[in-house]
This record gives sequence, C-alpha cells and structure tokens, in this order.
Amino acid sequence: MVTPPLRQAGWTSRHLRHVAGIFRQDQNPAARVYESIGSNCFLAPAPGWLNLGLWEGSGSEEEADTACCRLVQTVAAALPEAGVVLDVGNGLGTQDPVIVKVLRPRKLIAVNITEWQLSIGRDRLREAAALGVAGDATRLPIADQTIDGVISVEAAFHFRSRRAFFDKCFRVLKPGGVLSISDISTERLPLGPLELLAAITQIRVFGLRPSAAMTADQIAEAVRGRLHGCGRHRVRRSGNRPGPSADRVQAPGNAGRARGARWAANCRSPPAQPG
Repeated sequence: MVTPPLRQAGWTSRHLRHVAGIFRQDQNPAARVYESIGSNCFLAPAPGWLNLGLWEGSGSEEEADTACCRLVQTVAAALPEAGVVLDVGNGLGTQDPVIVKVLRPRKLIAVNITEWQLSIGRDRLREAAALGVAGDATRLPIADQTIDGVISVEAAFHFRSRRAFFDKCFRVLKPGGVLSISDISTERLPLGPLELLAAITQIRVFGLRPSAAMTADQIAEAVRGRLHGCGRHRVRRSGNRPGPSADRVQAPGNAGRARGARWAANCRSPPAQPG
C-alpha cells in the first residue's frame, strides 16, 4: 500500500514547521502553532474565536459564541471609553468589533505576533476600523505613554514572558491608563505519570514555554511588582468552568480541569507626577 504524499493529505509547510517545533522550538513557537491550526481550529468553542469563553449556562455548544463574546465584553468594560486602545494578541480579529462596540475607542490598535492571523482577520479589522500591527507582546512597537487602555484576552500564557509584557504595557500606557487582561493560570503540578505526560505534550504541541506555568497569585505578584507600590490593581478568579472545547484537551480523568484556572486582572498605571 502506497502512502500518499503529505500534500495530498492536506499538509502544508505551516504544519511541518509546527511539527518541527514540537521537538525544537524556534524564537516564535506560538506563531508556528496558530499558523498550523488555521482559522477553523477544532479546539475553538465557536467559529472565529480562540478564547475559552465566560460561561453562564451548562457549557453547551449553543452558548459558545455568546460565552466567547461575553468574555471579551467583560474584560473590555474595565477600560476607558473613547480613548486609544491596544489589543495585544487579537487572534483572528473576531474580538475587535466587540471591543469597539463596548468602548467606542478613538483608535484601536491590534498587535499580533502572527502576520498570517492579521491577514486572515483583515475583514474584521476593517469592520472595527482597527490598525493591525505585527509585533511581539514583549517588545511592543508602540510609543511611550500613548495608550489609554490595553486589553489582552487569554493570550499572555503564550507570550515570551508575562513580566516583560507587563513592563511594556506600563511603558506604553498614559499616566492613569488601564491594563485589563484575562489569562489561564496553572494552579498545581501534575499528579502521576499520565498527567505529567499530558502536560508535557500540551506544552510542546501548543508551543508553550515552561515559564507559562504560573499560578494566579504569581501572575498577580508580577503585576504588583511592576506597579512598585503605585497605581491600583484588582484580580478576580473567573472560575474553571469549561465549555465544550475544554473537554477536547483534558488529561485522563479530566484532571486538567483541576490544574488550570481562569482569572482576570485590571490594573491602573500610576498617575502623572506633579511638575
């Protein structure tokens, strides 16, 4: 029996780079992953969405689109209206029209490390009148103190370093500006060999770095350390109620639900110092 070539099986160069990255990560593993899984990822709760949603019902497929939209609305609501807003890690752009509807920003800038995703999401960016910028969240290509609000929805665990991301956020925020993010934390280490194997597999397949495994308290402490006693911050746990997509990535025995938790933080940068 002759094995058909990879191209006939639907494989592309993006898939090959993803597989290679499982064994040896390059400088941009997250980009390799999302280029490979494409715009119709089987893990997405609803078409076009890459966040896991904020669920109020039983977690049925029917609530998926609403739950994903609700999460973005909730995170965006903490930001100032009618200002300049920076969306870091905007995925396929589905969230940007939602951000615009909530905040009516004077300007929306969407930063994505994957140029491919910016291209796929160009219609949504156009709908939101947003400027798409290819860039690294830990090296934001934005001028100092030009942003009123920064939003990041379940993307920070993919960043090279959360602490570096927070540093850059407070560099680009105006005095009194607001950072509002939701993220996925790791609340305990794997128990037993099966959970360990599942954890290592997910880290490699999804292009994560070991440093991404931080508890909510550790992430909050990283924010507090950046504020240096100035400014304000608020962290709330949004729970670990999974939607339908979460069941597709669980370790044996649904142990993955206990390891991870959802959380959100709002931070206000220090006010301007009197001259």
